[in-house]
Amino acid sequence: MKLDDDDFTLFGLPPHFALDGEELATRWRALQAQVHPDRHAAAGAAAQRVAMQWATRVNEGYRRLQDPLRRAAYLCELRGVAIDAERNTAMPRDFLLEQMAWREALDAAGDDRSAVEAIDADVGRDEAARLAAVGSLLDGAGAGAAAVDVPAAAAQVRALMFVRRFRADLAQRLDALESAC
Repeated sequence: MKLDDDDFTLFGLPPHFALDGEELATRWRALQAQVHPDRHAAAGAAAQRVAMQWATRVNEGYRRLQDPLRRAAYLCELRGVAIDAERNTAMPRDFLLEQMAWREALDAAGDDRSAVEAIDADVGRDEAARLAAVGSLLDGAGAGAAAVDVPAAAAQVRALMFVRRFRADLAQRLDALESAC
């Protein structure tokens, strides 16, 4: 293992979007058992610092691979297409219209908890469909299907970042409505 290995290499997994979460967790626990600083407590300060670097690196990789959106962004970047969400905010017109409709529906929902929950469910279905599409774009859709399309996957990842922010807004609204009760 090297500190600069990519996350998939670090965890001994193929670089695919589709990932077995249990396998990832098992490999994370095994790596943590090897590199945890407590295991190197008697080895001196330098060895403890190295162990801390490794433990941090393993935890960062685990968090990145565990989160489907972060994993998709990471795969895009590994394959040469930067997400660059801070500067590249161009979105397809249909997606922007959908975002506006969701925002308008949230404004219209006001304090109606069931209406906000319905919007959240709708946005959740959209998010799941987009994640599935990203998986197909990054891993290929199977035998005889379209090849991997990293630029299209990166565009979907940027859209999913907007969706995730909107879902966070929905969660805040739902928490506020819960607190008001």
